[in-house]
Amino acid sequence: MSDSRPVLVADSGIGGLSVAREIRKARPDLAMVYVADDAAFPYGNWREGELTDHVVDLVAGLAREHDPQAVVIACNTASTLVLPGLRARLQVPVVGTVPAVKPAAERTASGLISILATPGTVKRDYTFELIHQFAPEVAVTLVGATRLAALAEDKLGQRPVDPDLLAAEIAPCFKEKNGRRTDKIVLGCTHYPFLIEEMRQAAPWEVEWIDPAPAIARRLAAVIAPAGEGAARGRGDLYLRTSGSVAEGLPFIFDAPAPDGGSV
Repeated sequence: MSDSRPVLVADSGIGGLSVAREIRKARPDLAMVYVADDAAFPYGNWREGELTDHVVDLVAGLAREHDPQAVVIACNTASTLVLPGLRARLQVPVVGTVPAVKPAAERTASGLISILATPGTVKRDYTFELIHQFAPEVAVTLVGATRLAALAEDKLGQRPVDPDLLAAEIAPCFKEKNGRRTDKIVLGCTHYPFLIEEMRQAAPWEVEWIDPAPAIARRLAAVIAPAGEGAARGRGDLYLRTSGSVAEGLPFIFDAPAPDGGSV
């Protein structure tokens, strides 16, 4: 039986639109309420306990208002902390975003992979647990990029991306050891897929950049009701920003006309 309720997708900014894009591809019938918590951006600067309380309260309040059939936390930094609290508060499925360590470890030929993420994500116990579980025989380099998410926000806001700064942010991902080179880089922040072309141009050699967004969309599809016949594409899409500022990045995701916008 189909469900006409929307899916609530939340991120610290507009990077989570990379996840919304894949959800739209996988389930074009779904209505989405996308929440960019840009008033709190970046999440990596928050204390862990304060961030957990903030995100749980924000998302729980939005869930009461919009009655979603599922919630997607389209942010690695938040997902490493808030999923247990949200699942305890909500009565609908909550899908998180975590670094795609398993596929990187399975597909590497050199045995050298890197996880490119925010400083908050690379220091979390959850990330180390993923490495221990799925990549015990692989050399993993953790790279905490301090400016890359902001560069993605610049791109989606149609502002120029500094190529030198971007190159410096990704440079630590590329390692050489005994004639082997890093061949897989996990994109551990949902902002980063929007910079994929710029990162490819700046890379010293070719690698596979692993984006978790398609897997998140598949997971969401597995935990919600199937599409009904004749469901309207993107019916009722809504885009919210906690800062109340003008929405950016919508052309990357939503067909014209853009969804209704507003502030939380």
